[in-house]
Amino acid sequence: MEPVTTTVSVAMWIAFWVIVLAALFIDLAVLNKHHGHISIKEAAGMVCAWVSLAVLFGGAIWLVEGPTHALEFFTGYVLEYSLSVDNMFVFIMIFGYFAIARDLQPKVLLWGILGAVIMRFLFIFIGVQLISAFSWTIYLFGALLIFTATKMLLQKEDDSFDPSQSFILKVFKKIMPIKTDYHGENFFTKENGKWLATPLFATVLVIEMSDLIFAVDSIPAVLSITQDTFLVYSSNIFAIIGLRSLYFLLSGMANKFPYLKYGISVILFFVGAKMLLSRVFHVPVVASLSVIVGILVLSVLASKVFPPKEA
Repeated sequence: MEPVTTTVSVAMWIAFWVIVLAALFIDLAVLNKHHGHISIKEAAGMVCAWVSLAVLFGGAIWLVEGPTHALEFFTGYVLEYSLSVDNMFVFIMIFGYFAIARDLQPKVLLWGILGAVIMRFLFIFIGVQLISAFSWTIYLFGALLIFTATKMLLQKEDDSFDPSQSFILKVFKKIMPIKTDYHGENFFTKENGKWLATPLFATVLVIEMSDLIFAVDSIPAVLSITQDTFLVYSSNIFAIIGLRSLYFLLSGMANKFPYLKYGISVILFFVGAKMLLSRVFHVPVVASLSVIVGILVLSVLASKVFPPKEA
């Protein structure tokens, strides 16, 4: 089987990077201007702006590359964005554990996003090459997604993510001690001629590791839609670069959508089953997009119409 990379033109790659870099610069300037104090209303407006930008870029793909590529981009974007919601709830827990001041959170999220942009490219490239060279890996990815979906559905509240047990944090502590107090926006400080890491840097490490773990699920999910490197990467990045705004939106309403976690689990199960049955039954991209959006809408509506009773 010939390796699959991309059929999209070089011009689209150039346009993609110009838009992403410009958008990141604007986003950074806006968040710095607010010094991290962003209301839910402001965050909602910024999320709408990021989603609108993704829609416009998808429209450009439709005009230049055709409707098939555009639908694959939109489906990958919605899938990655919905899976990122669960990641945001983990970020809220991490910031709470390390007691990160709200005005320092944008800086941590920025480094987290920059790290994700690099790691996602490597993961996507490796994933595409594996599926191209070894077709059976698509079944491995599908089984992984179904396992993750089942684990999420069965997870109890007491089994939630514990930042103190992060593998990367335990390893780093053996290399460099981590202070318990903060030094402004500094990641490192020097005391008695010895370099020490601050809790701010520890937070970045844990967030990067959590994103790495989530990428193991989200990238195979998007690869079930398309193995075109450009479409997988661009849909991932357009979802990721808007996560800072999404975080500030969800941090103010984290408990208002209790059934969203179950909706995300069902989406993972659907995508995993789609990959396992890919050689037997083909699910059109439009149908995949409809199912994913439908599940998200139902889980949000269920959260509002049938809120769980408080114990």
